[in-house]
Amino acid sequence: MDRLNGQKLFKISAIFIGIIMMAAGVVVRSVMAADYPTAKVNTTNLAVTDTTVKVGILHSATGTMAISETGSIQAEKLAIAQINAMGGVLGRKIEVIQEDGASDWPTFAEKARKLLVKDRVAAVMGCWTSASRKAVLPVFEKENGLLYYPTFYEGLEQSKNVIYTGQEATQQILAGIDWIAKEKGAKSFYLIGSDYIWPRTSMKIARKHIENVLKGKVVGEEYVALGDTQFGSVINKIRLKKPDVIYAAVVGGSNVAWFKQLKAAGITSKTQTMLTISVTEDEVLGIGGENLEGFYSAMKYFHSLDNANNKAFVEEFKKMWGPKSVVGDVTQAAYLGPWLWKAAVEKAGSFDVDKVVAASPGLEFKAAPEGYVKIHNNHHLWSKLRVGKWRSDGQADVVYESPLIEPDPFPKGYQ
Repeated sequence: MDRLNGQKLFKISAIFIGIIMMAAGVVVRSVMAADYPTAKVNTTNLAVTDTTVKVGILHSATGTMAISETGSIQAEKLAIAQINAMGGVLGRKIEVIQEDGASDWPTFAEKARKLLVKDRVAAVMGCWTSASRKAVLPVFEKENGLLYYPTFYEGLEQSKNVIYTGQEATQQILAGIDWIAKEKGAKSFYLIGSDYIWPRTSMKIARKHIENVLKGKVVGEEYVALGDTQFGSVINKIRLKKPDVIYAAVVGGSNVAWFKQLKAAGITSKTQTMLTISVTEDEVLGIGGENLEGFYSAMKYFHSLDNANNKAFVEEFKKMWGPKSVVGDVTQAAYLGPWLWKAAVEKAGSFDVDKVVAASPGLEFKAAPEGYVKIHNNHHLWSKLRVGKWRSDGQADVVYESPLIEPDPFPKGYQ
């Protein structure tokens, strides 16, 4: 099956729609476009008609990041199909314009400008890496567009024009390091990441926390070019330093070589603890579960979560994208974007970006597969940290779950 075929037709179960309505507190009534005249709900010349509204999807369908971003595309298309099956947004069906950022940051900026200026989309679901987000941010702020960004990231950012549906550093990095230090009695850490803004900033935050708060030691810090597949030198250094924990933020297709070469070198969970903040089920599909069995990931969501929302979501995802499909943390966070946008539009009674943004803080979505979701005034989500231990079948056992953590994108002492 073509994992990127967003045009595949499927039947959305009445059970799933019922779960969405009940959990989200949806009032079951017919919302007609005639109740919301286009002239009133679209005063800024967006691509909204009496029957349709255009939304952009902007991810890497090609290049080294496709291994990670394909799931986001699939999840956003699933959410949009479900929303359309329920009648759309303000009585209008969503039409998707999809663009490929091609794992190239200038291309992301170019495609973002096209979506906002030429296509006049009402919102964009997109980006994965912080480099791509930083590339498009000036475009969204200049053109007053609205981006729903799904990836866990380094924080240190807040924009009127972005809703961040992934985690920021306090919810993932700090909480995850605290857990591994306590659980394993870890004192020494070896930091490794891909060479761009998110891993470097994340490791800067991690180092400060390890050294200043936990009074531990960073025994090594390495970065490899995005897409690199040669890890022999780093692996030799890790063998020499013998850290209690490898703390990893290797991104995209590089993960396949990274984990396979670790295993070939005899570095497995039997002798070495690793906590990664960049590996989800989407990456494991390419890596192979046998190559990282027993290692840990710090995320807010895992495919294996045992709750009614998630079971229904996974079932619908597999129905649309095939029985072998998997759902990772960013895929799930991407799924939230269209639903949160729909809720904000309907609360505002308008597609105008300024009104949608103003309506967003405080919005709750109780049907999220991860559990309860609420938008903070800082445009990030309240979320939990979960630590998953990888199995050979590519799924993870959740071994830790935190309480809800309030988002704080500018933590004192880490900037």
